[in-house]
Amino acid sequence: MNDNKLPGSDGEHLLQLEYQTREKAKSFYEREVHSYITETMEEFIAKQTMFFISTSDKDGECDSSFRNGSSICILDKKRFAYPEFHGNGVMASLGNISENPNIGLLFIDFFETLSGLHINGKAHILNLDSSNNLLQKNDMTKLQNFSKGLAKEQVTWVLVDVLEAYIHCSKNIPQLKR
Repeated sequence: MNDNKLPGSDGEHLLQLEYQTREKAKSFYEREVHSYITETMEEFIAKQTMFFISTSDKDGECDSSFRNGSSICILDKKRFAYPEFHGNGVMASLGNISENPNIGLLFIDFFETLSGLHINGKAHILNLDSSNNLLQKNDMTKLQNFSKGLAKEQVTWVLVDVLEAYIHCSKNIPQLKR
């Protein structure tokens, strides 16, 4: 079905045809969807105090979780990392990532811009204490320096390779008060 190589699934493309939104969706894909983090997105992420992640296990059983947004470490336009903490000790998100690297992240500014940022990608669990082929030396140094300001109960870092990123308009995001 995805004959034009547009982002998204065959299911969403079929529903765009059924609900007659294909041209609107195509315009959105072409104008808004990127395979990297734009400068505007990076600035948006830097201001966020929270975000949500979505993962699923090898069978597709989903899980969504809240994360502290002030701890995103952007490595470059295609990669960033966030720390994982002990929390309740269940390790549902890391467990899912160990079985299925697909991840979705949602950042929402409920207070000022009333906009959101969606990022879909592939996640990798990092161990900064051992060498790995996912990070270059300067990336490792950046994460180690970033880690110094984080809570002591940090478990590890999750590296995200960005596949798709787009801003969500403010039309349906409510304004909240702190």
